[in-house]
Amino acid sequence: MSQYELVVFDWDGTLMDSTGGIVRAIQAASRDMGFDVPDDRTAAWVIGLSLDEALARLAPKMTERDRGRYLERYRYHYLTKDAELRLFDGVIPMLEALSEEGVMMAVATGKSRVGLTRALDATGLGQYFAVTRCADETHGKPHPRMLLEIMADLATGPEAAVMVGDTTHDLGMAANAGMNGLGVSYGAHPESELKTHPHLDIVGSVAEMHQWLKPRTRGIK
Repeated sequence: MSQYELVVFDWDGTLMDSTGGIVRAIQAASRDMGFDVPDDRTAAWVIGLSLDEALARLAPKMTERDRGRYLERYRYHYLTKDAELRLFDGVIPMLEALSEEGVMMAVATGKSRVGLTRALDATGLGQYFAVTRCADETHGKPHPRMLLEIMADLATGPEAAVMVGDTTHDLGMAANAGMNGLGVSYGAHPESELKTHPHLDIVGSVAEMHQWLKPRTRGIK
């Protein structure tokens, strides 16, 4: 059954329990700016998209000046709660086990490079990932560019890689890159939405994810 030598993870809502914090920061920034405040589902839906696309969906009439002020308010609200963010239970043991087996791992995220660097430094997880890609340095999800660049960097074909994520944007990106996708139902998008996109399976916890990956991954050592 082992077939994947590369596992690409999304970050927010997949490895980091940050969905609620992002939703609250979006809502607070919208309130500060006098924009319509999105409900939880609407705010959660844009998680993982590139910044430009997320803002276009949240506030389509936003001006360039408003954009800068909105980002300032969003960052303020998000960073004031940054210390409260935690990895999902089981993430570190799973990454350690995959690393010991020689499985290559990468991150493809809608976060900015600054945001991901801060998160990797805070969690100490940077050592596990051979490559990381962020939406502000290439195309955002569901465009396949992030995955195509990761596979090119690691000389891996789509048949030997799997994308793991909590949104339909992740699953759509995987399909667009010719890769298989594994959905996780504990993040931003509910299982009912994930099922509308191509996927191999959907798991409900990091423990289930680890059990799913164990027999399907192979080391390159």
